[in-house]
Amino acid sequence: MKRIHYFILAAVAVAWLSACGKKIDSESQIREGEILVRASDCKTCHHATNKIIGPSHTDVAKKYEFTTANVKLLAERIIKGSSGVWGEIPMTAHPDLSQEDAEKMARYVLSLDGETEKQ
Repeated sequence: MKRIHYFILAAVAVAWLSACGKKIDSESQIREGEILVRASDCKTCHHATNKIIGPSHTDVAKKYEFTTANVKLLAERIIKGSSGVWGEIPMTAHPDLSQEDAEKMARYVLSLDGETEKQ
């Protein structure tokens, strides 16, 4: 009986540590995304809370649920550009960005409404 208790306790500990690792990794990607956004030309058209040419980053976060699918969708739009989503003015493409960096940027933007990424 004690073996079963130890096994269950070990399984819970592993699950908890795994979840903590994912949270820490997600938080570091969000911080890296913020650094990338601040270093890029995003601020020409976007502001964290105010609409400039494009929507505010917070409005983007409110529109899209913080999921892996939406991280990939927004990363694709960051790299390829987009039009018609927020009005007539197209978003400039950023083809020199890697998929990985664009996803970090998207994670940062999606975090601005306080939501955490759903697995």
